[in-house]
Amino acid sequence: GCPKDDFQEELVIRPLHSGDIYASFQFRTLWETDFMRGNKVSHYRLFPKSLGQVISKFSVRELHISFTQGYWRTMQWGQPFLPSPPGAELWVWFQDSVTDVDGTWKELTNVLSGIFCASLNFIDSTNTVQPSASFKPLGIGNVTDHRFLRYATLPREIVCTENLTPWKKLLPCGSKAGLAVLLKSEKLFHSSFHSQAVHIRPVCQDWQCKTTSWELRQTLNVVFDLHTPGQGKLEWSLFKMFSRTLTEACPLASSSKIYIDITDDPQGEQFEVSPATHLLSQAMVLGDRRTFSVYDLTQQITFGTVRSLNLLIRWKSRDMLRPLLHAERYVAGYGLQTGEIHTLMYNNHPYRSFPVLLLDSVPWYLRLYIHTLTVTSKGKDNKPSYIHYQPSKDRVRPHLLEMLVQLPPNSVTEVTVQFERALLKWTEYTPDPNHGFYVGSSVISSLVPSIVAMDTNSTREQPLFSSFFPCKEESSYFMRVYTEPLLVNLPTPDFSMPYNVICLTCTVVAVGYGSLYNLLTRSFQIEEPSPGLAKRIANIIRKMRGVPPL
Repeated sequence: GCPKDDFQEELVIRPLHSGDIYASFQFRTLWETDFMRGNKVSHYRLFPKSLGQVISKFSVRELHISFTQGYWRTMQWGQPFLPSPPGAELWVWFQDSVTDVDGTWKELTNVLSGIFCASLNFIDSTNTVQPSASFKPLGIGNVTDHRFLRYATLPREIVCTENLTPWKKLLPCGSKAGLAVLLKSEKLFHSSFHSQAVHIRPVCQDWQCKTTSWELRQTLNVVFDLHTPGQGKLEWSLFKMFSRTLTEACPLASSSKIYIDITDDPQGEQFEVSPATHLLSQAMVLGDRRTFSVYDLTQQITFGTVRSLNLLIRWKSRDMLRPLLHAERYVAGYGLQTGEIHTLMYNNHPYRSFPVLLLDSVPWYLRLYIHTLTVTSKGKDNKPSYIHYQPSKDRVRPHLLEMLVQLPPNSVTEVTVQFERALLKWTEYTPDPNHGFYVGSSVISSLVPSIVAMDTNSTREQPLFSSFFPCKEESSYFMRVYTEPLLVNLPTPDFSMPYNVICLTCTVVAVGYGSLYNLLTRSFQIEEPSPGLAKRIANIIRKMRGVPPL
């Protein structure tokens, strides 16, 4: 039979009140197939074969991987459509048929490291955790036993073109046609924030959920810093952002659209979009109803007579709603012995409190004193209703701390815990130990109260960017927030000392031993002194005159 697969692509553009511009690419491939029933899938059409083989070989049920450069500034930019922490993040749910989860995880990270040309092979037991409550599966399925979940981050991972190229190659059209034409690395990496991700999960084919499909979602989020001097309207265009214009949709895509967020200005006073479009669409995004101008790239009329689409937007800067939930983290203390980690969680809702789930994974060389853990809101103790703590083992596993905390309305909740820095063996230091050691971001997951009633009907046609996290109830929406990673100094030996000692010793040996050896082994012989230059010249002259030499 013919493979039932489908590919959609879209680009969402949101001007930010800070004067920056946020562009989010979403590519989704759906494939009605079964990797799991032992039947070898051999005919791949739209779904990338490399990932299909990974799913079937390692019995993966869900895979989420992201590579991010820069930190998402929630207070200036609002919420992203898909959150991700700086560096690399990987979390995987395995099928319950997997017997050795840790061994499979180790192999999987090495294979993904090769596919994405990244240093995921540095993921090992010392930076992998098994969350007990966070990171529930986002697809359908009945496995909720957290023994089959693994989560790891590499906050130091640098993202560049060698990671973007394999990511683009997974797309059905590559970067030859469709929206992916815009993804040119010299522009994407010249930005304030850049994140690319791959999400694989099983989803329902229809509302009765008789058949399931595999969904591969590739997302790329980028924030361009286009702040121009001078007052008046800011303006940008596709060409200004990406150095490219669009000429066609990907021929394999069933839908290809561009959405421009014009919510704050339906009358067009603040905004000018050209070429104009009469297509408008509303979508529920992050607890708010937003209005979008839509450009359908499958219609030839969109490209006009010049056969090329270069969207141009001019807008006046405007105010932004404060995000209801955001968080930050820092290290306090002085000296290189002890310190304190502070995590601040802000609930900006005027009258509603809501619970958040905080997950912290801290490397073993920061020895947490868990009895010093405090959670305070508005100056009072705030007792978490759930705490899961797994202590670290030196050189084996990190600390894992998970807490369910109720955030009171309009408040800051502070979580502090003291730690002591361990001494590493001299071979365990990084090549640049004085730069410091990274501690991955805290993860805060929450169901945040919604401003408007959310749409729980999952079968209705929705844009891709608003349908990633499943929505179970109307009054709230799911949100994940990441804090900054921490950079902690550890007591570092003076690595230049052995170098100085070696240099000094070698010098002493060379000079001292060399002279002594010379004295002991050289044989001395008395030699007739050779006559001086003046004497030799005089003798030559005397010879010519026939006089005996001196």
